[in-house]
Amino acid sequence: MNEPTLRGRTALVTGGAAGIGRACVVALTAAGAKVHFADLHAGQAAEVAAETGAIAHVADLTAPGAVEALPDDVDILVNNAGVQHVAPIHEFPPDRFAAMHELMVQVPFRLMRHCLPAMYRRGWGRLIAVSSVHGLRASPGKSAYVAAKHALEGLSKVAALEGAEHGVTSNCVNPGYVRTALVEGQVRAQAERHGIGEDEVLDEVFLRRTAIKRLIEPEEVAAVVTWLCGDAAAYLTGASVPLDGGWTAG
Repeated sequence: MNEPTLRGRTALVTGGAAGIGRACVVALTAAGAKVHFADLHAGQAAEVAAETGAIAHVADLTAPGAVEALPDDVDILVNNAGVQHVAPIHEFPPDRFAAMHELMVQVPFRLMRHCLPAMYRRGWGRLIAVSSVHGLRASPGKSAYVAAKHALEGLSKVAALEGAEHGVTSNCVNPGYVRTALVEGQVRAQAERHGIGEDEVLDEVFLRRTAIKRLIEPEEVAAVVTWLCGDAAAYLTGASVPLDGGWTAG
């Protein structure tokens, strides 16, 4: 049996108690890494910690001092935490716009600043941003999310250029619609709003631009994240990996 590829490595995952983040915690742990994860929801975090043996940090990452309280001596940083709000620009609450950018741009920046010195000292590191197809494309009603993911893409690319001489790679993973509670809630809301079935919402709204007509599973995203952490991806940096069922191919 092959040894886990990430044995001896330490990872930190944000938003690790559910959805893609939870799948990343499970996959990285299975690959042999010691995993820390941060999440706002104590109950879910406790479940994931009990299931995987990972170390939970219950925190609002946007609160003062929250990032600095997390471990900084890590080899792998997965910036995954995110939220969504849908409204046209002229109706979008400015405070909600700012809060989304705080979580999805400012927090990843502060975490990179927090964790990079140790990576640089060791001469090895992996920065992975769970971005989105919306880091590459736009959709109506998602001004804050699209703008934040585009900013995250730029931040990741700068980190790739700065980190290369220190043995640190930085990449984005860009999934389309993933089967998470967040997306399933959006599907239900759209179905209720338009008076149609959830399957019709999936086909006509969520999967209209994709060639592969299904939602992505969180485990599929986590598999790409884990691969990016390994030696096989050592030359890949500054990239955005579309995991979008062909959305961006058209």
